[in-house]
Amino acid sequence: MEREQALEHVKTNVKNKNLVKHMLAAEAVMRGLAEHFGEDPDRWGLAGLLHDIDYDQTADDPYTHSKLGAQMLQELGYDDDIAYAVKVHNDAHGYERKSLMDKALYCTDPLTGLIVASALIHPDKKLQSIDVQFVVNRFNEKGFAKGARREQIANCEEELGLSLEKFIEVALKSMQAVHRELGL
Repeated sequence: MEREQALEHVKTNVKNKNLVKHMLAAEAVMRGLAEHFGEDPDRWGLAGLLHDIDYDQTADDPYTHSKLGAQMLQELGYDDDIAYAVKVHNDAHGYERKSLMDKALYCTDPLTGLIVASALIHPDKKLQSIDVQFVVNRFNEKGFAKGARREQIANCEEELGLSLEKFIEVALKSMQAVHRELGL
């Protein structure tokens, strides 16, 4: 599937503009991670872009979220590995994250929110105005962006072999590259 078609699937299924921006941020980070690991950025980007495609339908049911998304993607003709990465990014199900793409999406999901929240507290509210250390400092403030699950982000060391700082660096640079699309 092409990105343009995937973006249409997102726009058809996701009405919350902030959620769409989160999905675009996840796409950017997944592309950056794929490049870092020598993987296919288009495939990884699709997993990031589509990972919350079912959220409007499953917001009140975390145990259905991502299972429905994976099913939707299979019905739309996406490859099984992309659908599986979407399914296992929600650890409420207890499915095993097998591939590097699965693990990257799991760690990326909450990090995009932490980075956006970090930018929003900066006076100009721009991604270009923050750096890795600024985000690391916010990561260490447990009361900041409470919804960004620290243990899930910190899993980057075990699951991806990346230090927290390196993971944040790749993610922040990736999001800065698409800052206009993100409105930041």
